[in-house]
Amino acid sequence: MKTFYVTTPIYYANARLHLGHLYTTIVADTLKRYKRQRGYDVFFLTGTDEHGVNIERAAQQRGVPVMQHVDEVVAETQQIFPQFGLEYDHWIRTTADYHYRGAQELWRRIRDAGYIYKSDYAGWYCPNCNEFKADATQEQPVCDVHERLTEIVQEESYFFRLSAFEQRLLQHYEANPSFIQPDARRNEVVSFVRSGLRDISISRTSVRWGVPVPDDPKHVMYVWFEALSNYITALGFGSENTDRLRRYWPADVQLIGKDIIRFHAVWWPAFLMAAGLELPKMIFAHGMLLSGGRKMSKTLGNVIDLPTLKRYFANDMIRYFCLREIVFGEDGDCTFEALIDRSNADLADGFGNLCSRTLTMIKKYCDSVIPAAAQSGDQEQEIRAKAEQARRAFLGEFDTYRFNRALESAWELITRVDKYISENKPWELVKRETGHAQLVTLLNTASKTLRYLAVLLSPVLPEATRQLWQQMGLSGEPAGVDPEALEFDAPIEGCRIGEVRPLFPKLNKEKIMTAIEAERETTGEPGGEPVATPPQAAVKESPPAQQQYISIEDFAKVDLRVGTVLTARKVEKTDKLLLLTVDIGEATPRQLLAGIAQAYEPESLIGRKVVVVANLQPRKVRGYESQGMIVAASVGDEERPVLVGFHEDVPNGARLR
Repeated sequence: MKTFYVTTPIYYANARLHLGHLYTTIVADTLKRYKRQRGYDVFFLTGTDEHGVNIERAAQQRGVPVMQHVDEVVAETQQIFPQFGLEYDHWIRTTADYHYRGAQELWRRIRDAGYIYKSDYAGWYCPNCNEFKADATQEQPVCDVHERLTEIVQEESYFFRLSAFEQRLLQHYEANPSFIQPDARRNEVVSFVRSGLRDISISRTSVRWGVPVPDDPKHVMYVWFEALSNYITALGFGSENTDRLRRYWPADVQLIGKDIIRFHAVWWPAFLMAAGLELPKMIFAHGMLLSGGRKMSKTLGNVIDLPTLKRYFANDMIRYFCLREIVFGEDGDCTFEALIDRSNADLADGFGNLCSRTLTMIKKYCDSVIPAAAQSGDQEQEIRAKAEQARRAFLGEFDTYRFNRALESAWELITRVDKYISENKPWELVKRETGHAQLVTLLNTASKTLRYLAVLLSPVLPEATRQLWQQMGLSGEPAGVDPEALEFDAPIEGCRIGEVRPLFPKLNKEKIMTAIEAERETTGEPGGEPVATPPQAAVKESPPAQQQYISIEDFAKVDLRVGTVLTARKVEKTDKLLLLTVDIGEATPRQLLAGIAQAYEPESLIGRKVVVVANLQPRKVRGYESQGMIVAASVGDEERPVLVGFHEDVPNGARLR
């Protein structure tokens, strides 16, 4: 039997899943259903990445053991995908024993082949990305993904000789042009590799929560080394039973977001080459999901929240929207309004209406039994040809991951049959003595079209097409029919129509959006936690007309801390703002924005003692999150800022009282 292996990235077990995670997994689930319908033996892998410094820190902040923290996060995460009807074959956890063994086996093979060596490393690191952004010789960069200053990391490390694979990678890209898709991502990766590859650090001594390096347990594997190995450890690599590995590897397609393309299209194939293993057949990097033309952000209030999606929309509506509205491989704009409009226009008024009107007329005019055709004219022949054309286009587009175009071809058939019914007016044919032959032919043709569409659309609309199949009184299910062998004139005459229920009820846009907006007003975001009113807003609403006194209890609410400035730099395209990191005695330095650039050079602030308001609600300015406020006086008519300081040495974290 033909096999098909599809993977998603493994999702980091330290944050709630969002629409981006759901989108990738919907695509993988759709491919699984499509390939299984085509007769393939399919294996669909997803899971959680459970190692790294961020998870260590989160557990410490909660005051619980790291494994307990991870178990709780994963338990919550694993409940979400089934709620959306997603059916994976295996969920890998990188804390599983078999993954440890497999990752260590990959390390040994690469080490024994001579591609791993030990040295020292210093670089700017983003703990949220688990990625080095630059080496220590460069200026401290800001992470372009998380918009926070990176941290300096310096330690003994094992290195992978990535530089040794520059030409081999380029040769593979050239020999296998479909290895990286879409073409824009392929061009980006080729350009990156051609610019020169440097060896990469693949171990840590400062992190304990990870897979130990074989024969050197004071080192743990860098998370992007061991996490990538999940795609083969899930199949049994490194274990005694490698049946799955032999059966499914290499992967047919590995689905990822474009933000992790270099790890998967440069590092991962280089690791596999070094270990003497086959490379996956395709890495497909989809675009980012936007909302209203802007990157989704809780601060902007444009997040598509999963609990809200589940509350207001059927699973098939969400699947259809993601696959039809977004060109796979490109950035896509997603809003609740667009989801409602697309569901109403294409599903309720389009496919759903065609199903309802056809089956209702059969119940009304044919005693609930699908009639046999009494004749076949030019219109019926045209619809047969249109159906076959739609089938060929649908399969061709699906095989090349152009899901939106595949669905467009199916909807062209829906539109044509809707027109066929409207033009022939069966509600008038039934009144004419000579109209019976034309009436039963029309209803037979429309019914066969519905069966045809149910088979084609089954991977995209699994719940709705199953309901349609049952309402038509057909045996089996649409997912059990291979669309390659689909015949328009398969016999369905005599099947008894069951209860006709709308597949896609019309959505009340005004009512739904009012409810979602009400959630935003009361919780700060759909499905989120209550958000406190920013103190700045309160000041603007009621400016004091005269001197107002506060109590000592009011003053005690302000948490003033002593800190030392670690880094400082100007914010691009501003005259006044400096971006600072300040040590206030916590495990992680604070990132702060201060409007003092015209009074202080960044270099002059390094090592300076300052006072920080530590419990001010974080806010975003110019894309950067400020986690507090530097205290300064305003001097002169120009209100020149002068930082508060100390004559004596005061330890970081000391409170002002």
